[in-house]
Amino acid sequence: MQRIPHCAHWGAFTVLVDGGRIAGIEPFGLDPAPSPILASVPDWLDPSVRIHEPMVREGWLQGSRDGERRKQRGRDRFVAVGWDEAARLVAGEIDRVRTTFGNDSIFAGSYGWGSAGRFHNAQSQVRRLMNCAGGYTGHVETYSVGAGAVIMRHVTGDDSIFYGRASGLDTVAEHAKLLLVFGGLSPRTAQVEAGGIARHALEDNLRRIKASGVRVVLVSPRRDDIPEWVDAEWWPIAPNTDSALLLALAQEIVAAGRHDRDFLERCCSGADRFLAYLGGAEDGTAKTAEWAQTITDIPAPKIRALAAEIASRRTFITMSWSLQRAVHGEQPWWSAVGLASVAGHMGKPGGGVTFGVASVGGVGAPQSLTKAPALPQGVKPNKSFIPVARIADMLLNPGQPFTYDGGVHRYPDARLVYWAGGNPFHHHQDLARLERAWAAPETIVVQDLVWTPTARRADIVLPACSSLERNDIAGTRRSDHVFAMRQAVQPLAQSRSDFDIMRDIAGRLGVEAAFTEGRDEIGWLRHLYEDSRTDAAVRLDFAMPPFETFWEQGFVEVPTRGHIVHLAEFRRDPEAHKLGTESGRIVLYSDKLAALALPDCPPHPAWIGKPEGLRATRAATYPFHLITAQPEGRLHSQLDFGCTSRAGKTAGRETVLLNPIDATRLGMVAGDTALLHNDRGRCLAGVRITDDVRPGVAVLPTGAWHEAIETADGSLDIAGNPNVLTLDVGSSGFSQGCAAHTCLVGIVRYEGNAPLPSLATAGPV
Repeated sequence: MQRIPHCAHWGAFTVLVDGGRIAGIEPFGLDPAPSPILASVPDWLDPSVRIHEPMVREGWLQGSRDGERRKQRGRDRFVAVGWDEAARLVAGEIDRVRTTFGNDSIFAGSYGWGSAGRFHNAQSQVRRLMNCAGGYTGHVETYSVGAGAVIMRHVTGDDSIFYGRASGLDTVAEHAKLLLVFGGLSPRTAQVEAGGIARHALEDNLRRIKASGVRVVLVSPRRDDIPEWVDAEWWPIAPNTDSALLLALAQEIVAAGRHDRDFLERCCSGADRFLAYLGGAEDGTAKTAEWAQTITDIPAPKIRALAAEIASRRTFITMSWSLQRAVHGEQPWWSAVGLASVAGHMGKPGGGVTFGVASVGGVGAPQSLTKAPALPQGVKPNKSFIPVARIADMLLNPGQPFTYDGGVHRYPDARLVYWAGGNPFHHHQDLARLERAWAAPETIVVQDLVWTPTARRADIVLPACSSLERNDIAGTRRSDHVFAMRQAVQPLAQSRSDFDIMRDIAGRLGVEAAFTEGRDEIGWLRHLYEDSRTDAAVRLDFAMPPFETFWEQGFVEVPTRGHIVHLAEFRRDPEAHKLGTESGRIVLYSDKLAALALPDCPPHPAWIGKPEGLRATRAATYPFHLITAQPEGRLHSQLDFGCTSRAGKTAGRETVLLNPIDATRLGMVAGDTALLHNDRGRCLAGVRITDDVRPGVAVLPTGAWHEAIETADGSLDIAGNPNVLTLDVGSSGFSQGCAAHTCLVGIVRYEGNAPLPSLATAGPV
């Protein structure tokens, strides 16, 4: 029996291999709470879902690129071709488009968590290839934090407050008296981390917080966004109204004369304008507890009492990434900074605000001090880009202007799409609109290991192997280990590593030398590791073992920094430690935003009504607010066919959570099939009934593989993919972030006879 060290998004593990087959998986010995999803790792090798050989859509292969034939993507038959022919076709398309239309017309989308490995990272590989070949149109920001990232760089000056380099839960246990949790601190989301994770520490940190006597208040539409044993006080807020609550808490502190005037004067810019807004000077409405009650459904006396406690006790605010994935998604994050500044807790141990704690496993935990291994993507020769969530806009509106971060830009004319290691027919919003947009490009190349809904809608499909079938290296700035990912089994059928696929195409484009720099797979892994090792020795005086030793033992622990107090030096001396903002201080009123005069992103934290919400006019037709949460048994759509994902299904489909009051009113019982619908789409889901969801809210996790059938009433997703329902608009004209959580739906008991989803076991069309 061989024992092979490896790593995935859900943590490090050992692969037990017997006779060339996987016999079992053992979690990393130092992990106190291994992810259950590791049980699904062997399912990567399931031949019924894998792409076995290069395939080309028959209509495309026949030479037709007209609009009507492009609409056959997802319905046309695929034809098998050899690797030589597939690589020739892909290289030919790259060369044709860059020569005829320019490199801006190549969209290398490739968004998604393809592998924990930092070398065979599909996004890095395809971007490196395209940069060697003259450039491409790529995306900026992420679906995870698109709106929040843009606004926070203007408010606090950099990425640290939302990407894991700010105050963590260790400081809360030692110093805080009150912990306000907006959106959740859930092991469900904390089990994942982009480059792997050694220790899942959330539950240990929460136990220390509970033992220290910190009062915990959970503000969320679902009670199970924090473990039950924490004994958090649940405030079941109306979705998308968190900024109203935060503003009211700040106003009640100001009205009581208990705001920290010294901190606001020394460390903030525009505080007077922000406080004037809170008091109603701008719109005639003071942002009082009573005002917030009518928006949030939180009783005014509770809001007022909490404000008094925030003013008198050290308070830490943690806000999940999910809250900014909404229309006007900038506002809850900015409002949280506003409240923490008004109360004067920013820069104090156990005080202030951090975003994304437990949204992934590494945020809120100690941070690595070493340089993480990563494949260099090279220098991008051209400037063309789009905000990440504006894919359909780009494809439907070539040449049209869009705004982003205060500038005006234009969408490229995308003739070629190259997607590697991702599944936009999972993560993008309003999939019917994306389906229409998907017919626009002349050629779509998809590189993946399994027949995702996106692969089925490609013209050319390139079979990549899983991480178990190649060598790689894992580790990020949010991990305290670097891991060897040694090959456990041989590649299935004709699948190849991402590097080998790209190297073949690079050679046909005449850029192989620049792409490989003369290194093969193991040469690159050695190079990336030694780069981190040299940095650790020079900058930290820390000795990492030679590559051979690391590769043999499977991991190396690296130094970390914990007990971070974000903005502590800035608070102590704001002049000597200026922030990277327009004023050098925390921005509570932005002159830049004031000059832009955007109607959907004002120059200070604000409450702006949403087009879809429980009090919107639209709620009379679609009375449920849909929350699209991270699932427990998979990461987004990865391993939807895996055993842990399948175990979470109900009645053979994705599970929707409903409150008992709503279920009774709808005439539903557990195990029924529900039809969720609005004017964007329809989908089916199995019903689970729980008191953990507030009335008027439905929770349908993301990631079920989109599978639509045509009925007399139109297209129907039979798997339970919520993105047939979600809204495809930018959070605002400033950030253009994802707005998935602003979504109303109707729900009825399904009485039809739609088939169960195939879970992709049928392979290509």
